[in-house]
Amino acid sequence: MIKVVRYLAVCTFFAASSLIASAQTFTTIDFPGAAVTVLLGGPDPQGTSVGAYVDSSGTTHGFTVDSHGAFTSFDPPGSALTTPNFISPEGVIVGAYNDATGVSHGFVLSNGQYRTLDFPGAAGTTLTGISPSGEISGFSCSDPGCNNTTNHSFVVSASGTFTGFNPPGAVYSQASTVTPLGAVVGAYFDSRGIRHGYSLYQGKFSTTDFPDATFTFNGGANPEGQIVGAYRKADNVLHSFLLSGGVFTTVDPPGSTLSDATGINPGGIIVGLYRDSAGVTHGFIRTP
Repeated sequence: MIKVVRYLAVCTFFAASSLIASAQTFTTIDFPGAAVTVLLGGPDPQGTSVGAYVDSSGTTHGFTVDSHGAFTSFDPPGSALTTPNFISPEGVIVGAYNDATGVSHGFVLSNGQYRTLDFPGAAGTTLTGISPSGEISGFSCSDPGCNNTTNHSFVVSASGTFTGFNPPGAVYSQASTVTPLGAVVGAYFDSRGIRHGYSLYQGKFSTTDFPDATFTFNGGANPEGQIVGAYRKADNVLHSFLLSGGVFTTVDPPGSTLSDATGINPGGIIVGLYRDSAGVTHGFIRTP
């Protein structure tokens, strides 16, 4: 199973929800021969997105797919499971991999070179985003495999200084990305077990919840202040959303039985994953 881990509000939203926008195009992305495909970041200015796929043996690998539909599989050295979570405009990829013992490590892939980056003293680490200035977002884990246990958000500066944090009232949290403006977005669980979206900008936290949802996860953001993610209401079905200009819009791919928007680029192109009626998980690209 793919470990899907994963964005910009600078004030508290009193937001309305809207129906899915009519002027949009969804493209399904499937890694050739894969049992499961998800998209987790991009596209960058060159049209390249990143994601993960499960091969026929059940192993999870990272991949890139360019604007022409060409796929490239990759794994950090020693990886038994790879989940790339973000690709920057400069083409730098960050994510996580599990080593042979099941411990999750953060990785940075730049100019063909891999670098492991772990939060000091943590049992496991996942990286989720990188800004043009080199600031990286992620979360540290109490479980070596980072399997959604007690996680805490962090950012690490370009000089290598780690700063861990949780939003007020959070039992645990996950930072999903850091924008070029230095805003961090993600999600947190409160003491009642309810998940909320959050943003941290210039030292101030705000909470973002889809109207009437029991679960909100901010999965991605762009410099224009748009946020994407997933929400769930009483029907317990996971839906993708776009938050733009204070208005929530549901953005489920046609025919999906669940979906999760994981990233949005400066042009408003959204990537994510969805499950079809046959139970197969695919990646998607939504162009406005």
